[in-house]
Amino acid sequence: MTAPLVALFAFLAIQLAIGAYVSRRIASEADYLIAGRRLGYTLATFSIFATWFGAETIIGSAGEVYEGGLSLASAEPVGYGLCLILMGAFIARPLWKRGLTTLADLYRQRFGTGVERLAAVILIPSSVLWAAAQIRAFGQVLATAGLLSANVAILIAALFVVAYTAFGGLLADAVTDVLQGVLLIVALLAMLLAVVLAVGGPSEAFTILSASDRINFAPAAAGPWFEVLEAWAIPVCGSLMATEVIGRVIAARSGDVAQRSTLGAGALYIAVGSIPVLIAVIGGSVVAGLAHPEQLLPAIARDVLPTALFAVFAGALVSAILSTVDSTLLVSSGLLSHNLLVPYFRVTNERRKVLIARGGVLGFGLLATLLALSSSSVLGLVEQASAFGSAGVLVTALFALFSGLGSARTAAATLIGGLLVYIGASVAGLTTPFLASLAASLLIWGIGCAIELDSAAS
Repeated sequence: MTAPLVALFAFLAIQLAIGAYVSRRIASEADYLIAGRRLGYTLATFSIFATWFGAETIIGSAGEVYEGGLSLASAEPVGYGLCLILMGAFIARPLWKRGLTTLADLYRQRFGTGVERLAAVILIPSSVLWAAAQIRAFGQVLATAGLLSANVAILIAALFVVAYTAFGGLLADAVTDVLQGVLLIVALLAMLLAVVLAVGGPSEAFTILSASDRINFAPAAAGPWFEVLEAWAIPVCGSLMATEVIGRVIAARSGDVAQRSTLGAGALYIAVGSIPVLIAVIGGSVVAGLAHPEQLLPAIARDVLPTALFAVFAGALVSAILSTVDSTLLVSSGLLSHNLLVPYFRVTNERRKVLIARGGVLGFGLLATLLALSSSSVLGLVEQASAFGSAGVLVTALFALFSGLGSARTAAATLIGGLLVYIGASVAGLTTPFLASLAASLLIWGIGCAIELDSAAS
């Protein structure tokens, strides 16, 4: 076992210890799923940032630039950062005022329990896919640090991630997010400095950037305009109602905290998320012949950083992944327990509610691991997570928040129709399945509302 791997396991053990310690303060379902709605500015900002800043930002985007270059079709990190800024500007405060525990609660308030349950069933797969992406990225880090096979590393990663999440819930994650976020930012800046020095200094790094064939913002290099639009629509629109971030927004202690923390997290995301892209462009020549492009950043860190600093970098990378996968597993478990199982079985005891939620974390952790083992791309999993069923959710949730139009029947038809169109377009090989599902969702909602207005008028 290598020294970095030993240090990494020690870091993971600390995470487990924090989760176990904080778990003693969990007395209710709200404590476990949304930290008792008591996150202040610092905890909320770093918690939202850390949730969003996951595998796709570090591992996925750097690997994509290394393999295919940077073009107008590259939506990371601006696309997902812009999504947070839009959420903070228009959605965070109205959502917080609703007093929700999960996004599906909004559907119960506005459309009734039937649509609530339907929304929960549609939302769960997206979170599980996102968790699978993080577990796969975690495995890539372990594979690079310890020279393990990718599948063995993914299995080890899953064990730690599921255990960490089941122990502490959102409260433990929020407490550790501040330290993890600071560590991540410092480690990425140190990594960028090391890469710049490795290629010969700032002037040489600037020359590489200006002459790199990996950067091409010409429209022709990005592909057809509708494919570029799809690439940006998925992170900006498809993630606008992402349940992982919403879970952090509604955990804030006030509407002001929810709004300002989301805006701050979006700006921080764009700034810090640009660092892995720069490293991939400048340091792509440092390593060559990688079997898995997603191992680019860990491989560069291993080659340019001393052993101790590489262990710090690996720990920071794992911090980002842990924060994201914790949220995804909690959200999927919360939707299952809070919106489906607890109401169906009429569970009233808070400790039993927490036990059911923890069981959901274990079950969805196993499913996410199987998806991580069967997938070939972190970024591919994230794109599926952002697009799967999200068009119908986006349309119905926005109208539920800001309009009195639409009935339960129209909302259900829009959710189902948007999902079916996305699946059909994907199976048919359409290059813009998300845009197709978004257009279908808007059309279904519009037709449903027109029929309702016509019936009311007659």
